[in-house]
Amino acid sequence: MDRLLLMHSFVTVAQNGSFNGAAKKLGSSGSLVSRHVAELERQVGVRLVNRTARSVSLTEQGLRYAEFCSRILDEIAAEDVSIAQLHDRAEGALSIICPKWIGSLDLGDAIAAFSAEHPRIQVRFELGGMSDRTYDFLDSGFDVAFHTRDLRDSGVRLKKIASLPFVLCASPDYLARHGKLTEPNAIAGHDCLVHVNDPVWRVGHGHASTLHKIRNVAFSSNSYIALQKAAVHGRGIGLLPQRPAYDDLLSGALELLLPELGVPERPLFAIYGPGQSTPRKIAVFLEFLTAWFAKNPIPRIAAENRATTDRLAD
Repeated sequence: MDRLLLMHSFVTVAQNGSFNGAAKKLGSSGSLVSRHVAELERQVGVRLVNRTARSVSLTEQGLRYAEFCSRILDEIAAEDVSIAQLHDRAEGALSIICPKWIGSLDLGDAIAAFSAEHPRIQVRFELGGMSDRTYDFLDSGFDVAFHTRDLRDSGVRLKKIASLPFVLCASPDYLARHGKLTEPNAIAGHDCLVHVNDPVWRVGHGHASTLHKIRNVAFSSNSYIALQKAAVHGRGIGLLPQRPAYDDLLSGALELLLPELGVPERPLFAIYGPGQSTPRKIAVFLEFLTAWFAKNPIPRIAAENRATTDRLAD
């Protein structure tokens, strides 16, 4: 039998002085409570109670063991309450992991703002080192992980936080040397700057979009920041997150390509552990990030860039 159940029955007998009195308090039967105490005596190896026709009294060992059991059961109950309260309060440690390129962009700013607004939550934020297996972040001790692909796994829960716009671009110097990109299939004839986890580019939207596996890789990296720098230096065409490329697109250091088609946005998903209820610190964190991205949208670049390009051409 479960040791804690036996201890609970024994302590209730000690408090009430009889099996029947304990049974009434426990909503059980006197015979079952008596069997619980007998089993506990067998497990402990000593007699804990003196049984008479009218009452039950504790032996010397029973008195000592009743105090011990009562203390253990009280500590368990107190810890249960403490854990439940911690689950319902926005405080404690919160461990977050995401790919390097996401964390070095807006997500890093959003998490820093969250930490400043919720000082009772101790944030641990790590970039990189993520496994392809969806649930590995939980095994590594993280509460939340971020991805830009829709991960359907019954072992975790998923929430969309924002959409991250991407752009196809190159420097005017590169385009002057290699010619303008006039249609998607022409990508195959250009030097391309490729993220190691993004070797297939999608151009356009919906059913009209086309996929292009990049074979002419002039420069590859696991960092979009490095790819952006390579693009500015005229190394080739890049498919880049719009936020870090925004200033270069406005200044004319980079030129938007195929703006009439565009490229799809990437969804930013937060994934976290399963369970019927979400710990309050995680729920507050996800609510904050969703609101932060809504208040700090990434500016659209197409119109501004076309105007800049037209001025440079004049």
